[in-house]
Amino acid sequence: MNYRFPLATASWGKEEIDAMQRVIASGMFTMGPQVQAFERDFAQYVGSKHCVMVNSGSSSNLLMVAALFYTKNLKLKLKRGDEVIVPAVSWSTTYYPLHQYGLKIKFVDIDLNTLNYDLEQLEAAVTDKTRMIMAVNLLGNPNDFNRIQQIIGERDIVLMEDNCESMGATFNGKHTGTFGVMGSYSSFFSHHISTMEGGLIVTNDEELYHILLSLRAHGWTRNLPKQNHVCSDKSDDPFEESFRFVLPGFNVRPLELEGALGVEQVKRLPTLVQERRKNGKLLQEALQNHPDILIQHEIGESSWFGFSLVIRPGSAWTRKSLLARLNELGFECRPIVAGNFAKNEVVKYFDSEVHGVLRNADHIDQNGLFVGNHHYPIPDAFAALAQL
Repeated sequence: MNYRFPLATASWGKEEIDAMQRVIASGMFTMGPQVQAFERDFAQYVGSKHCVMVNSGSSSNLLMVAALFYTKNLKLKLKRGDEVIVPAVSWSTTYYPLHQYGLKIKFVDIDLNTLNYDLEQLEAAVTDKTRMIMAVNLLGNPNDFNRIQQIIGERDIVLMEDNCESMGATFNGKHTGTFGVMGSYSSFFSHHISTMEGGLIVTNDEELYHILLSLRAHGWTRNLPKQNHVCSDKSDDPFEESFRFVLPGFNVRPLELEGALGVEQVKRLPTLVQERRKNGKLLQEALQNHPDILIQHEIGESSWFGFSLVIRPGSAWTRKSLLARLNELGFECRPIVAGNFAKNEVVKYFDSEVHGVLRNADHIDQNGLFVGNHHYPIPDAFAALAQL
């Protein structure tokens, strides 16, 4: 079906096509200098010391979790059975790496207005057993990191960010993805920038950076600097270092084509986010006081990945009727991420528990959806939404 208002559209221009052609002409397709250039430029954009590109935002989350099992920093180091707090609403690969590394997952409810943590519930969920909080910035909206840091206080709790939906968002002038020890981003087609497939991790911690470099490619030493935090100094003989494995890693390397696209896309990123924010303001003007629909309450400066529409508690509307009306108006729609993830069948494999009652997560699971935002003006979309 061709939608008048699709969820996502291409953000490439001639520059991206030319960049791919240069890679094709070079004959160098595996990870190389274009990937390194994109990592450098993206780190500079978000204000982080280090950046590692991988093949997806999901792989970014996987490597971040894995890295905490191999750090020598005891304040950061995790072990199997450690408790990790997560919001009940997020994408599947926020949770899977936590399960895959044997961590105890505690689901906490979200706020019906921000769609991020219900901060009162988060504070009540933290115990002496809590070792990590995964902050998920949903649909472009930052968490209240001042409050989260107050909740953590002096406790040895690691803060991590799944920022895959919120590239370009800021809280108090600081980019989301840089509040935690590490932060993940996605550059999949439907996200703020597109490298086809792709993901990024940023950190200011040099040891974690070196661990990530090794984990990304087989757990070998080849991509590490001579002096590094993972192994003894590398040999000057490249043959000896060709197949030296020091960590149980993965192969989640990106392609040079994706790196080249990233170099061009990050140049566009400030404008792409600016245009999304303009659309966000128009959405607020159109639906802020709608009698039957809640829209996402902005914390800091959202980068407006998409526009959530949640039926207000007590309304006679149903999601089925809302979906039908939006489809009739030409909107492509999706559930709000994965809804209440704690209800999914896959959770039977997790070591997990639910803190309290997931009332708000259940509500959006049954009564919420989102429509697309774009990097260009969409006045017709807001005129159509005003008919709801």
